[in-house]
Amino acid sequence: MKPSFRHRLRTVLVAIPVVVVLTVLAGTITIAASLFDRTGRFAHAVARWWARGILVATGVKVRVTGSAALVPGATYVFVANHQSMYDIPVVFWSLPYQLRIIAKESLGKIPFLGWHLRRTGHLLVDRSNPDREAILSRWRALVGTGLSLIVFPEGTRSPDGRVRRFKAGSFMLALQAGLPLVPLSIAGTGAVLPKGSLTVVPQDVTLVVHPPVQPIRRPEPPTIDDAKALAAEVQKLVHASVEALERERGSWTAP
Repeated sequence: MKPSFRHRLRTVLVAIPVVVVLTVLAGTITIAASLFDRTGRFAHAVARWWARGILVATGVKVRVTGSAALVPGATYVFVANHQSMYDIPVVFWSLPYQLRIIAKESLGKIPFLGWHLRRTGHLLVDRSNPDREAILSRWRALVGTGLSLIVFPEGTRSPDGRVRRFKAGSFMLALQAGLPLVPLSIAGTGAVLPKGSLTVVPQDVTLVVHPPVQPIRRPEPPTIDDAKALAAEVQKLVHASVEALERERGSWTAP
């Protein structure tokens, strides 16, 4: 669905004001709470309601399938394709886990949102000069306290909804930590807010939670080839799932 004048008007009069107010409010509450709760658990509860408010205000409905395969309270590394900025609200609201994202350092510079991310335990990475030892140390500290991670291994949002190659870095970290990976397929968010667009279009979105993939434990340390192989396997699964979902939506065209 292409943005219409009505969608542009709704974006200006409803979506943008609501997103700004919710972000300022949630950011202020979580920053204040971080003075007393350094775990970020209360802040994440606020972030989930922030996500819910954005989805409701902008007419985005989410259908979740497959989540019954997960164990409540377990620690996972969630790996998702990335179509839109709306992926984060969709995942935060739909998965009842204490999630921390691994994201680019520049997000930390955004007022309120960035302050929230920095104060509540999210992992911001300088992609131009990543310190892998420091990242792994922070990763282990997070999962050691029962927190789950969400990673978008394409590295950026897809411009056309197709799943790009998954980079091996996050998979290497998961293998080193010995944590189960949960592939996520997100379809429909690209139509809500395409990359490069400022107009929100109400849509029905689907989130598919695939069964966890438990890395095989070996006596020798995992190699980068192991990480690349796992990344390719998960990318193939997610790509096929997203393609099928987008065909159902009628928005998928042949390359």
